[in-house]
Formats: sequence, structure tokens, C-alpha cells
Amino acid sequence: MSRLRSTVLVAGLFAVGAFLPRINAQSERPPAPLPTEGSGIHFNSGQSVVPYFEGWIRNPDGTFDMVFGYFNRNWQQEIAIAAGPANNVELGGQPTFFLPRRQRFIFRVRVPAGFGKNEVVWTITANGRTEKGYGSLQPEQEITERVVMTNGGFDPGLTDPNKPPSMSIAPIQSPIAGSPVTLTVTVADDGLPKPRPAAAPPATSTPPNRFGAQVNSTTDAPRLTGLTVSWLQYGGPAKVIFDNAGPILVTNGQAVTTARFAQPGTYELVALANDRAMTTRIPVTVKVRAPASEP
Repeated sequence: MSRLRSTVLVAGLFAVGAFLPRINAQSERPPAPLPTEGSGIHFNSGQSVVPYFEGWIRNPDGTFDMVFGYFNRNWQQEIAIAAGPANNVELGGQPTFFLPRRQRFIFRVRVPAGFGKNEVVWTITANGRTEKGYGSLQPEQEITERVVMTNGGFDPGLTDPNKPPSMSIAPIQSPIAGSPVTLTVTVADDGLPKPRPAAAPPATSTPPNRFGAQVNSTTDAPRLTGLTVSWLQYGGPAKVIFDNAGPILVTNGQAVTTARFAQPGTYELVALANDRAMTTRIPVTVKVRAPASEP
């Protein structure tokens, strides 16, 4: 009888010993990556758009602004999704045109002073996949206007004299679909932060009897170090093509570019003036007419 118990005990130990490595191996497996983490696989299209709750701002009148952005997982695909079941926020105001990758602090939903523990839910369905973003008044998610203007900087700026740029946009003269229209932004700033000095060009001389390293020509492109203006599309029935896809250097107080609207309709744009530390945003509505029919 004792021999039988010993055999059962030994067999049980072997069984436990065989199972333990599996448990350890499973516990050491790395967690699944978050959506914002880098991946070795890039999808140009076919991926979802994820709403992001950036935080909430306390207003002087007791109301609150729930601030949202989004993450278009696609590297190239730009997606137009009209407000409705596939792009839904109860209080409205959300973007209807989604640029690739991460776009921060894009829009706000204002909620009343007695909002309490309620939630604002933003639902986006793109390429057959539905994603949701949830905004609530959790204390640790409170942010300030400065956080938005610095694109996520949490320095309260108590000793920073820098002020955000101010800007105005010239009236846009009733554009026609397919025809170029000029966008002119006048910008004023306090000159802070001071422009960085231009970087010295890399040395190209090669000592005798040595091979020189290959020089990457892209490093010779000048970087914009002063006040700039950028444009992004917020909504509209079709894509807006800007002649300057990136930041435009402000020259003599102005930044000028040309845009083309593919189809007639109402478009929502956002102009952004940036002094390398703080950004000012102004929404712009453009109503585009259809071309006159030929006789």
C-alpha cells in the first residue's frame, strides 16, 4: 500500500513539474502592444480609425470641454465619414474627414456644469471596424488650454513669457470646385521663443588615404525655425489639395498657399499658427460652388 502511494506521489510530482514550465512560459509572454506603439508592419489602407479622449478643460462659467483627437491607423488612406451612425457623438461637432496617423486635440464637446459621472462617447466605423472613445470628468484627466496649445506639454509655464501667435484669415472669395483658391493668413507673434541659429553644414573634407562616409542629401534641406502656418482638413465631401502640404514659413507677417477643392459643397478647414512652442487654431468654413455649365 505504501509502495502504491509512493508511486502515485512521484507521478503527481512529475505531472506538476511538467505543467509548471508551461505556466512560467505563459506568464513571461510580453503583453499585446497598444495601438499607439510602433509596429514593423505598416498598412497604407484598410485599417480602423480610433477616437482618443485627450482630457477635459474646466471653463470659467462652470461648464467643461471634453477634448478629443483620433488615430487613423492607416499610413496613406484619408477617410471621409459623414456625421451619423458611422461617426457619432451625441452632442455633435466631430470631424468628418480623417487624415492618416495621430491627430491630437482636434475637437471639443462642451458639457454642462452638472455633467457629473456621465460620459461622452465617440463612435467611428471605418473599413468595417468600429472603435469607441470615452470621455469623462476623471480628476487625473483634467488639462488646461496651455496643454492644448503646446500639443501635450504639461509645463504650466509659470515662468515662461512666451505667448501664442495671433492670426487672421483673409476672406476667401467663393471658390469653384477644381479651381485654385488663395489662402492668406496674417500672423503676429511676440518673437518667443527666439529662432534657433541655423545648423552648421556637416564637414565633407576627407583625410588622405581614407574613404569618406556617404552623405545623405536629405540632411541638407533647410529646416523651418521660425513662425509657421499649417492647414488641415476637418470635414468636407472630398479631399482638399494644398500646394504646401507641410508648414509654411511666415514671411513679412503672412503665410500664403493655394488650395483646390475637388467637389462642390461645404468644407471645414483648420489653420494653425505655430511659433515652435505654442499653436493657435482657427476653424474656417469654405463653401465651394460647382463650375458653371458650358453652353
